[in-house]
Amino acid sequence: MLTAERAEIGVFGGSGFYSLLSDVREVPIETPYGAPSDRFAIGEIAGKRVAFLPRHGKAHQHPPHVINYRANLWAMKELGVARIIGPTACGSLDPSVAPGHMVVADQVVDRTTGRKDTFYDGPRTTHVSFAHPYCPQLRPIAIQALRSLGVETHENGTIVVIQGPRFSTKAESRWFSGNGWQVINMTQYPECYLARELEICYVNISLITDYDVGLEGMPGIEPVSHEEVIRVFAGNNHRVKDAIFKIIEAIPATRTCACGSALTGARL
Repeated sequence: MLTAERAEIGVFGGSGFYSLLSDVREVPIETPYGAPSDRFAIGEIAGKRVAFLPRHGKAHQHPPHVINYRANLWAMKELGVARIIGPTACGSLDPSVAPGHMVVADQVVDRTTGRKDTFYDGPRTTHVSFAHPYCPQLRPIAIQALRSLGVETHENGTIVVIQGPRFSTKAESRWFSGNGWQVINMTQYPECYLARELEICYVNISLITDYDVGLEGMPGIEPVSHEEVIRVFAGNNHRVKDAIFKIIEAIPATRTCACGSALTGARL
């Protein structure tokens, strides 16, 4: 179903973020790829129209390996969204990246399997550059927003995305850490790449909730528990909300990055 609703900025996150919006309107959107994870909540922040979508659904009913990423991103594009903020709860692969810290990722490694990760299945071959996965205009804005809130912020970091829903083995986790990667997550790919195919700017904020299993046993690092993850997430959720507000407020009207021309020269 086409909608007359419009938004310029999109946010993937939980339903708790809706409290940031004023005059919220929920709308269903249909896409050629099926239904998105849930209805979109559309409202206003800092004078800008913003569309929120819980990537797992409001009841967290869609595990990471079955999220309809293509429908979610296509719907954002249909709403007119040109910039997306993608906060995620993540594990740390690096002892210096502690629970409660936030990472504004600059690289991503895909270790998923079988996910629908492109809009271009032919007949026209399309190769989109993804050397720099995250928007170079939005990243400094996110870093500044987090630091202005007193958040311990890492301005670079590589996210390795695993298939889920299972967590890594110790051997896998140690392999990831040994490669120099900082963050582990289950949803960043193909979400960030599909945004690039649609020429949408995308920035990630990784909220570190725990140390991954491969770091257990290192000095000062305790084995992770579900209760501790929930505690860290709940204690930092308001800071993620505040950061999103500040990022949206600071986003300029004009795009100066190359995200909006990602398809130029990409087609054979």
